[in-house]
Amino acid sequence: MENDTHSAPRPLAFDPAARDLGVLVGFDGSQQSIQALHYGAMEAQRSGRRLTIVSAYSVPAPVAATIGAVPDKFEAQHSVVAAKALLDEARSYLQDYPGEVIYRTERGDAAGVLVDLSTVAELAVVGARGRGGFVGRLLGSVSSALPAHARCPTVVVARQYKITDAAGPTRFEPVPDERPVIVGIDRSPHSRIAALQAAEQALNRGTVLHLLMALPTLEGWLDWYPGLDTPDQRIIDQRRLQLEESLAAEVAWLGRHYPSLTITAAVKPGDPVAQLSRSTHEAQLTVVGTRGRSGFTGVLLGSVSRGVLLRAAGPVMIVPELQDERLSDQPDLIR
Repeated sequence: MENDTHSAPRPLAFDPAARDLGVLVGFDGSQQSIQALHYGAMEAQRSGRRLTIVSAYSVPAPVAATIGAVPDKFEAQHSVVAAKALLDEARSYLQDYPGEVIYRTERGDAAGVLVDLSTVAELAVVGARGRGGFVGRLLGSVSSALPAHARCPTVVVARQYKITDAAGPTRFEPVPDERPVIVGIDRSPHSRIAALQAAEQALNRGTVLHLLMALPTLEGWLDWYPGLDTPDQRIIDQRRLQLEESLAAEVAWLGRHYPSLTITAAVKPGDPVAQLSRSTHEAQLTVVGTRGRSGFTGVLLGSVSRGVLLRAAGPVMIVPELQDERLSDQPDLIR
């Protein structure tokens, strides 16, 4: 593990029963936010949760060279009207949606608004790009990255996401899909929290959960091959067998909490970002934690989760470090 002077963030309290907003969708009228809106509506239908649509607006600070140049109140009113017009677009799109929907306009930076509301949401959903609003700065600085600061899991919907051509209420019914839910696991408690969230998703979707552990072949080998100066292929093969044994323990642990769920697992040599990015082509949903076992504790969005988001061809769920009592019987860490 790399050394870091920052303290690790405390696990976040997460009681779904107290998360009144249910599935929270950031909407700015862009094509990508429409994809997020559709994805969020289907997710809410699948899980029986409330759907909350939010449009954020900002009012420029009153900084001017002269009093006459100070923005008047009509500028603020215009921003509010524009935000409400966006919500009308969302209402029109969801006119045949059969579930409960809440529409909200909120003043402030879009990412900041969603972070604040994520404290009372079970899931946040955003598009991969926006109009400089909800996800325009997703992979910028840590202070503006929603998945790094959200207090609930966040799904980022890739541009390749296809919206069904069905009409009426059936448009929002979940479509049967045999593809698995894939989760990246590295034997850390944080990745196990992500695995628990992924298991819930797989169960709701009636599909298989696949645990993927990537074994670095060169870069990062000091963490994965402890006590060795120079790894060779024999050592790599031996380490892979050891990790496959530990992965079997992860499967058994998840199986105790989800006995009706089919769980598969594999150790694949290669870069974790590359392996997980490839999984986004073949999975309904790819799930990762915000940080992994070799990440700095002070960095809220790790290099793997950020790299997967940049390369994703399908929806990706980023899971923060949540409190979960099921970690009390997690497998022992194996070095």
